Amino acid sequence: MSDKAALRTALRAARAAAAPVEIRVPDAFRARLSSGLTVASYVPMAGEADPSPFARAAIEAGCVIALPHVVRRDQPMRFLAWETEAALIAGPFGLHQPPADAAALAPDIILTPLVGFDRHGNRIGQGAGYYDRAFLAHPDAWRIGIALAIQEVDALTPDAWDVPLHAIATDKDWITP
Repeated sequence: MSDKAALRTALRAARAAAAPVEIRVPDAFRARLSSGLTVASYVPMAGEADPSPFARAAIEAGCVIALPHVVRRDQPMRFLAWETEAALIAGPFGLHQPPADAAALAPDIILTPLVGFDRHGNRIGQGAGYYDRAFLAHPDAWRIGIALAIQEVDALTPDAWDVPLHAIATDKDWITP
């Protein structure tokens, strides 16, 4: 087992043991929002921090919401349009996602679930690389990690393919590397 795999296991356990908390939307996030922007959010699973307050703030600002859509591990994740009352379908890995025929969108802001992070904007995700590939496909999107403060580590050593975050929102801080 690699150090990253062991760290991922420990951080998932800590996240799962934590009580759910609402992460407050900082003014710095609200200041980035404007009507017509596309904000990619996600439906939390397995103890992931809930991005709903950020999605609500985006909707209130007139933004469009997209959610990840995954088909198979060897295909890239797409962001598909989602109307907040529209039904979601079951996807692989326990995901709740828009149906495949929803419109594909290019996000301006990507809210990203985290397993772990450091204050330099480095992150550990689930390990399949979906978000790193999405970041490369949408290089101008503002990348925001959403996590609990207990998921912070002192330092992570990024791999060559890891794409850093622009900001991290936790229940305690708004971190901008």
